[in-house]
Amino acid sequence: MQNFNNKHPLKNKIQELLNSSGTEKIECFHKMLNYTIQIFESQGIGRDYYGFHNIDHELEVTYITLLAALWEKKLQKLDQKDIEYLYTAALFHDFDPQKSVDRPHEESVIQFISMDIELKKLINEAELDIEIIKALILRTSYPWAGEFKEKPEMLMKECFQRSKITKDDPEKQSHYEELGWFLSVADRIGGYAMGDFSNAMEKAKKNAHAFAWHQSTIARMSVNFFETLLNNESKMCRRVLHALPEKTRKNFMDTVLSFMKLRQDEIRIESKFEYENQKFQTRAESLEERNSDEFITSLTEIYNELPQPLQLQKSSFAKSILNPNTILTTLRLNDDSNTIIGYAKGGPLEDYQLYAGIKDENYGKKNTIFLEPIAMRVGYWGLGGGTRLRKVFSLLANSKRYRYLTSFALRDLIQKRMGSENVEFVAMLDPEHWDYYRVDLLGGIV
Repeated sequence: MQNFNNKHPLKNKIQELLNSSGTEKIECFHKMLNYTIQIFESQGIGRDYYGFHNIDHELEVTYITLLAALWEKKLQKLDQKDIEYLYTAALFHDFDPQKSVDRPHEESVIQFISMDIELKKLINEAELDIEIIKALILRTSYPWAGEFKEKPEMLMKECFQRSKITKDDPEKQSHYEELGWFLSVADRIGGYAMGDFSNAMEKAKKNAHAFAWHQSTIARMSVNFFETLLNNESKMCRRVLHALPEKTRKNFMDTVLSFMKLRQDEIRIESKFEYENQKFQTRAESLEERNSDEFITSLTEIYNELPQPLQLQKSSFAKSILNPNTILTTLRLNDDSNTIIGYAKGGPLEDYQLYAGIKDENYGKKNTIFLEPIAMRVGYWGLGGGTRLRKVFSLLANSKRYRYLTSFALRDLIQKRMGSENVEFVAMLDPEHWDYYRVDLLGGIV
């Protein structure tokens, strides 16, 4: 199996924490770490995976959980075995290599770890009870309410009854339920405590893309996520945060405040359009207008705000702006500077390498224009600018005698347009529901 371990900077930090943890099974826990990285990378859910729940997330949660747990051990709130259970459960909490959707499915995870021979061997070598590990993982189901709580909670009870350690022992069951809650909160804090706001924003964009959420919902959903964590689970949230170093706590709280400020900015922008006569202008950009460093820099900044899976042809983006075959229209504000806040860009289908598995029957016929993912500055999504850009781009493509337009969009948005526009699915991409569609431009402007 290919060695992927060296490209994960958190691996060394986790190993350092393990080495200081006092465990007698240090070699075994290092093997678990290496095995997890190998499996995630070899199954295509490594660092380049489109969604939020990749190997980076797994390692971040493991690091934060272990960091907080070791502090609690110093305070004698947790013992050595608790540390080992939390580490193992954190490392495997999203261990679902054959996942069909990005959202973690805890039942699939425990089924996989129950069947994986190498993993069971390592757990036995560490002298841990796999039923307790499964119970801790089940507790990471989110939100812990309604259907997301009822079945996992029932399965946890079954795990406790199968475990020789917890069978018919309510006190020990309650202890491991609390450890599972500790892990669940560390899971949600982990990814947002490891870097600055730009790092957190990229994770939020990936999460939105993987869950097929429109980009206009990113700030709103993020604020709701943090408020629920801080208010509804305040006891455990405070406990985990207090067990983390000051810098890590500050990273997390700065991220929370930044998302709240972003949401306030969105509301302020919306208010300007609603009550202060702020308007959009669309402009078809000529080659002469595009040929300035300021213009290219502005578009590149907007392009970089797209989720990474939507950043097509990243290495040649600036060059493509000056390509005479590129159709480009911008969305601007009606302010003194005509500030660019979005764009729609595309070119002949043959200039693009589509995702693996997509076959377009018109490829090579030079009758199809490909519209790249529309890009807009954060704060301006959801105000109708994307629709305007798409329509102007389609008119320009029609004027250049293209018969078809193809692009990617969220499945539900394509389905909504099918009733009124000449739209058809070409390829439906799972699990992210970011589908490839075609429009017959002779059948009406999209």
